[in-house]
Amino acid sequence: MLLVAVDIGNTNVVVGFLDDERITGTYRITTKANHTSDEYGLMIMQFLHLSGYTPGDVGDVIISSVVPKVMHSFRASIVKFLDIDPMVVGPGVKTGINIRMDNPQNMGADCISDCAGAYYEYGGPILVADFGTATTFNYVTADASVISGLITTGIRTGATALWDATAQLPEVEITRPKSIIAKSTKPAMQAGLYYNFLGGIERIITQFHTEIDEDFRVVATG
Repeated sequence: MLLVAVDIGNTNVVVGFLDDERITGTYRITTKANHTSDEYGLMIMQFLHLSGYTPGDVGDVIISSVVPKVMHSFRASIVKFLDIDPMVVGPGVKTGINIRMDNPQNMGADCISDCAGAYYEYGGPILVADFGTATTFNYVTADASVISGLITTGIRTGATALWDATAQLPEVEITRPKSIIAKSTKPAMQAGLYYNFLGGIERIITQFHTEIDEDFRVVATG
């Protein structure tokens, strides 16, 4: 049976179809808190049709959400259009991952999903980086325990803050620059944003290597 996996993030909602653990379709829409359950339901129906499925093909639905305002409407759309009560990822859901944090109930569903997916795909120890509206790093040990979680800004979030807080800096495309030698405003911003973000990632990974006395794999998603 078909599994529908949904990731509700601050910027995008991503819907994926898994048929016998094989990804057969992915769709991305903008996250909007004012969408009704009917609007989300019609989107799901359209995505199924585009991938060659019918509602009857769906066996299960699993949702990871960090946007409570969207969650109610989206869950209601699954119940109404697919007649399925979806599983919602969160603390208490048995994923096989042990959250060894001070307040495990506060760990986001996105981070739980990241850790579970990365661990079961690659094993541990593993550092999982998720690049979204926020950038997160979570460390999972060989025995499937999350022992550290870092949160910082995503590159788009940082860039938006830059041009929103300055009177004369324009909005620019976030892209890898040809060179760090920049001779005008837009290339200067692009190089600054790119290398500042890249440097932060490299420093975080280096610090994990410094403080954790074991070799580990680094996996990125987003």
